[in-house]
Amino acid sequence: MNLYPLKFEPILKERLWGGTKLKEVLNKSIESDITGESWELSTVTGDVSVVANGDLKGNSLQDLINEYEDLLLGESVVQRFGREFPILIKFIDAKQDLSIQLHPNDQLAKERHDSFGKTEMWYIMDADPGSNLIVGFNKDVKKEEYKESVENDTLLDLLNYEAVEEGDTFFINTGKIHAIGAGVLLAEIQQTSDVTYRVFDFNRKDKNGNLRELHTDMALEAIDYSKKDDFKVNYERKINQSNQMVDCPYFKTNALHLTENLIQDIKTRDSFTILMCVKGGANIANDYGTCEIEKGETVLIPASSSTLEIITNSAHLLEVTI
Repeated sequence: MNLYPLKFEPILKERLWGGTKLKEVLNKSIESDITGESWELSTVTGDVSVVANGDLKGNSLQDLINEYEDLLLGESVVQRFGREFPILIKFIDAKQDLSIQLHPNDQLAKERHDSFGKTEMWYIMDADPGSNLIVGFNKDVKKEEYKESVENDTLLDLLNYEAVEEGDTFFINTGKIHAIGAGVLLAEIQQTSDVTYRVFDFNRKDKNGNLRELHTDMALEAIDYSKKDDFKVNYERKINQSNQMVDCPYFKTNALHLTENLIQDIKTRDSFTILMCVKGGANIANDYGTCEIEKGETVLIPASSSTLEIITNSAHLLEVTI
């Protein structure tokens, strides 16, 4: 099988805090007014992506991994992760504030949940005036001080708020307390994991009138209580070339701001490539086929590709590899 650029059906998730920007800004086919997430690439159990284009349409991403392994993922990726797709790709629309939360590291996640940890990054695609994120603490905090703030409903006083605008990028390592604020639409790149410790949810109730579960005790050993200014990603925005944003053990992400066609030799990359379109549109081609990509869409370029061609006169893309 010649593995062409693959697009997948989005997996749409209603959330208590979701809104309509995935429909109105990213043109997703959605009827609900509380859709918070569009999972673009996933092999999470129960939420496995299905091919939407070409001869492989209808096959799941996991089926393709099982059959093509190195050709799809890359030999080095298979050596590290086996037949598990190591990345989860999402678009997220927060009409309301998300819960205050954090994610465990690999060791803790493996011990408690038989899962990867959850290191992630965010790229801001749209933000209402005054929108912000919560990222980390505003000072070094002791565990007992944190526990008291949770008990006394004063946790928000200890948190760091960051105003955001389109193009801002944040790296959220494990243990860092965080939340996406109301009015923010973003692209999220993360380790394949759905393990989240929710520690505060603004005392909101779900559609059945129940408070959502908190993971107060589990979070205590997972939190990084120190104040760190290591989350805002400063990256170059040079036109028509690759600009490094994040290079961590779990994924590498570059920004491509294109006003003309770009051809890349990727035969020695030994990794799949993911392209997320955050503005504009393009035709994407490898050795075996082509597909169109528009704002709010994602395409997977198999590792067997030797050439990646992006045909456009206006596109902003996030390029993700391992």
